[in-house]
Amino acid sequence: MRLFASGLLSAVLAGCGGLHRDAVPAGQPAGCPRQTAAALIANQDALGPSSATPELECALGFVRGSDDPVLRRSSLGSRLCLHLAERDSDPAERERFAWEGVKLAETALAQGGKDDGAVHYYLAANLGLAVRDDMTVAMANLHRLEDEFEAAVRLSPDVDDGGPLRLLGMLYLKAPPWPAGIGDGDKALDLLQRAVDKHPAHPLNHLFYAQALWEVNGEGRRVKEEMAAGMKLLESGHWGYNKKPWKQEFADLREEIGEPVR
Repeated sequence: MRLFASGLLSAVLAGCGGLHRDAVPAGQPAGCPRQTAAALIANQDALGPSSATPELECALGFVRGSDDPVLRRSSLGSRLCLHLAERDSDPAERERFAWEGVKLAETALAQGGKDDGAVHYYLAANLGLAVRDDMTVAMANLHRLEDEFEAAVRLSPDVDDGGPLRLLGMLYLKAPPWPAGIGDGDKALDLLQRAVDKHPAHPLNHLFYAQALWEVNGEGRRVKEEMAAGMKLLESGHWGYNKKPWKQEFADLREEIGEPVR
């Protein structure tokens, strides 16, 4: 999930005030296989960074046109939008997918998904992408993002291999401290260490914990250990479309701490 590359703070903060939500075309692209809501829900975990873009687009098209109550209150549509937004090189298209992800998550909450932490998680993640270049709106909505990620941590901390823990942790790490914002280095370290401890197989958990160790405590040795662990996981794992941008994030932190970029 590319919420923490360049423009780190603005990429993760979110809000709606004063922004235009561009419409996203409804319906399925041509050539999609026949699907059912039950089959899509049953196989949703297979749809992710390693999926081909047309496969994700077909699944999202089905969600758009479905009135199945289980599908509509799930996080699937919002998650599909996030995957498509992250891999789209056109900023306008990326923003449109992200806004659609926000809308689908809000619909899921309204239709009974409030107790599903994944819905809160993907809502916040899409919001972050939707307003990644608007710092003013982002700063005005810090607390909304905090609330959504806290709900995700409370309800489903293990979704996306500890995603709620690592994204809330990075929010606390990068947000301005009180009284201007909600930034808190100690909270960031606690959440990111929990992400590493509970989900040690995800490379970003190690990367973000390393960044917190560097920025809060200046712990050079621990930073290098966590970065080495995360990079090993990244190189050896199957991370699909995420692999290239995540490698760049490791390189950015190496440069920041004065380590040679490989």
